[in-house]
Amino acid sequence: MDCDEILKQLKALANPEAVKGMAKYGINPDHNYGVSIPALRKIAKDAGRDRVLAQQLWCSGIHDARILASMIDDPKWVTEDQMETWAVDFDSWDVCDECCQNLFGRTELASRKAAEWSAREEKFVRRAGFVLMARLCVTEKKADDEQFVTFLSIILKATPDSRDIVNKAISWALRNIGKRNLNLNMKALEVAREMQQNDAKSVRWIATDAIRELTSEAVKKRLKDR
Repeated sequence: MDCDEILKQLKALANPEAVKGMAKYGINPDHNYGVSIPALRKIAKDAGRDRVLAQQLWCSGIHDARILASMIDDPKWVTEDQMETWAVDFDSWDVCDECCQNLFGRTELASRKAAEWSAREEKFVRRAGFVLMARLCVTEKKADDEQFVTFLSIILKATPDSRDIVNKAISWALRNIGKRNLNLNMKALEVAREMQQNDAKSVRWIATDAIRELTSEAVKKRLKDR
């Protein structure tokens, strides 16, 4: 299966109405065929791991092809240069999130890039840093708490950001850290309550959003049962 063949498949699956719906949720409609994630996963399964094909799909600039590229590339061979190049290319939150969850979060560089990117100015690169934190909370089952305490420190010291696209990712990371275990739940709530005292409205929103979930009965029960 080559790049041209896959691009033809994607075009054949184009759904203009889906693109309109995506745009309502802040997804970039440009160069977007509106192919569903399940359909992309099926194509990825058929294609298998293919690093060269992934690079070609990414370079096409097609929204759907870039998400697909993140599904078929091999995380073992992803370089820092590639991560930086792709991150700068992010132009929609869903491409950012899918790439971080499908590919970048599986690399050995994930933790370092989470810390580095969370301090960057570009909105999707900065979002990617916090998305990586959120992903690592779920997938790194054997990691000790110290890694996530470091992430909490980064979140607490993060420069206030007026962009919702970034703030939602910060909240996601903070909430996922607090749902990892009882110790991190306590530490995440301490950070959130300190953030509530911040003068910036965006920081207070993140804190309130996190506290609401981390103090919920559902979360408390889940953590106690572990």
